[in-house]
Amino acid sequence: MAHTLNIYIHVGAGIIAMLMGIWIQAKEKGTPAHRKSGRIFVGFTLVVCASAVVGNSVFRFMPLFAVLTVLVLYQLLSGWHVIYTKAAGPNRVDALLCVTAAAWTAALVPLVLGNTSGKSAPVVIYATLGAVSALIAYDVLRWLFPRRWHTSLWRYEHIYKIVASMFAMLSAAIGNLVPHGQPWSQLAPSVLGMATIGWFFWKESRRAQKALPSAQLPLQSPA
Repeated sequence: MAHTLNIYIHVGAGIIAMLMGIWIQAKEKGTPAHRKSGRIFVGFTLVVCASAVVGNSVFRFMPLFAVLTVLVLYQLLSGWHVIYTKAAGPNRVDALLCVTAAAWTAALVPLVLGNTSGKSAPVVIYATLGAVSALIAYDVLRWLFPRRWHTSLWRYEHIYKIVASMFAMLSAAIGNLVPHGQPWSQLAPSVLGMATIGWFFWKESRRAQKALPSAQLPLQSPA
């Protein structure tokens, strides 16, 4: 009964979080409505991750989905935190998130690679480990970036991490619920997610280019 209840909570929160994520992506960014919707998305995604932790810890441990939980939670918290630090760059909270994600990933790698049940295709395993490793590597390297880079980079980090967390949830859901077309059906959301991130990156670069001339116009001397 407890396991079933946890599954209902996990699935229900996941559906709401993904629908809210789609809604946010379709609406104008930077508005009060966007920020309110974002907080709702974060809240329900945290419920998804918490119920996944309970499921893996108490009822049934699945190594790959444990790594996916680390990935989604890390993307979510880091992508959420960057809207508060913005141009200031990473701080101690970012360092704590990065070290924690790296430690959990390192602990889970032997369990994932040693899992011989055959339920997860190697391409899905390596894609998941590659995604979390690349994210951790970037977050370590950004400490070396010049401070001025973060003025523009924080927006791209926010886009990538929040959008990626939503599509990672979708990938996990398909991996659990759709037995047909595996492993490609599970990888398809990741491909769609990267295309979506590319689209928003392009829109952000266009916005930044339009804002640049007005910020760099030379001062006119009085006639």
